[in-house]
Amino acid sequence: MQPGVRVCVSSAAVLGSFCRGCLSRARSWPGRTFSSLPRQMSRWNSQDTCSPPPPQENVRVLITGDTNFHPSLVLNVIISLLMSRKQYGTDNVILSDIKKPPPHVYTSGPFVYADVLDYKHLRELIVNNRITWLVHYSALLSAVGEANVALARKINITGLHNVLDLALENCLRLFVPSTIGAFGPSSPRDPAPDLCVQRPRTIYGVSKVHGELMGEYLHHKYGLDFRCLRYPGVISVNTPPGGGTTDYAVQIFHDALSTGHHECYLRPDTRLPMMHISDCHRATIEFMQAPECQLSLRTYNIAAMSFTPEEVAQEIRKHLPHLKVTYNPDTVRQTIADSWPVRFDDTNARRDWGWAPAFGLEELVTDMLRSIRDKRTNEGLPVS
Repeated sequence: MQPGVRVCVSSAAVLGSFCRGCLSRARSWPGRTFSSLPRQMSRWNSQDTCSPPPPQENVRVLITGDTNFHPSLVLNVIISLLMSRKQYGTDNVILSDIKKPPPHVYTSGPFVYADVLDYKHLRELIVNNRITWLVHYSALLSAVGEANVALARKINITGLHNVLDLALENCLRLFVPSTIGAFGPSSPRDPAPDLCVQRPRTIYGVSKVHGELMGEYLHHKYGLDFRCLRYPGVISVNTPPGGGTTDYAVQIFHDALSTGHHECYLRPDTRLPMMHISDCHRATIEFMQAPECQLSLRTYNIAAMSFTPEEVAQEIRKHLPHLKVTYNPDTVRQTIADSWPVRFDDTNARRDWGWAPAFGLEELVTDMLRSIRDKRTNEGLPVS
């Protein structure tokens, strides 16, 4: 056990690791469901109680993703899927998307077509596959969302309402990731605590704050086991840039080993919190496994490191002295970055469920360069 982690008292037997009786505190909810769709079986306005799954029932996970709208995060989901299958069993973790996945996903375990905007089909998947955990990753990233606000609103908010309704209806443990983008220019920046003024100025951030608050509301009113982590910038060798403000921190490694030159769209002194993908995956799984009685919050910051473009470039030059970086700040992305925290305060995550990162900047750079070099070599590509 990590130092300082709280130990569950006898209420753990009542709360358990499953739903606490989602609707035992339900009150009449007038009219239609929150998402205002014509559904015949919403539990929002029901007096029924939610029966917890029997303790011996296996965890069965459905992960939502959408490569049309969020390619980089869906690749992270695929990686997470493959890792979690080792732990929960091949057939118990189901990846979904609206596009054909890479071949290794098909051979690794179940994959199904699912559109987060198709409520009826999502319900069928959950019921037919006896899902107990729903992990909802579908979203439009910050810069892409600003270029198409209507689409971002549709995917990030309407899709969220669908999974909230279904999680409540079926007493699921629901994980919805949040982001550094959930903070705004009036938020404390160094560090940003779990609870503070947020008020983001991007549709991506607004939709994430909406998700945090709706999940917390449904937890307190109906007992929904909602869980949310605010991810910093996530860095992965398998994740190509997908429209995020922190994507330079991935591209710079590829450029260093291909051309030896990187043009950065942020100022050299722009400090942002970052995290290696392995730490991100581990934090998510540990958080989902944590007994509910250990959680004092429904949304937590998680942190690992914080650096600027110039700092990561200097660390890369310890391995590749020839790397050249030029700076050409993009107005949209720089404005977004300037409104975000420079560091996360993750004291509560460390105290409540023992979060601790394994990668610092030095370890991240070493691992990324080694992994990309191996990947390029295996693909027959030149290495600078």
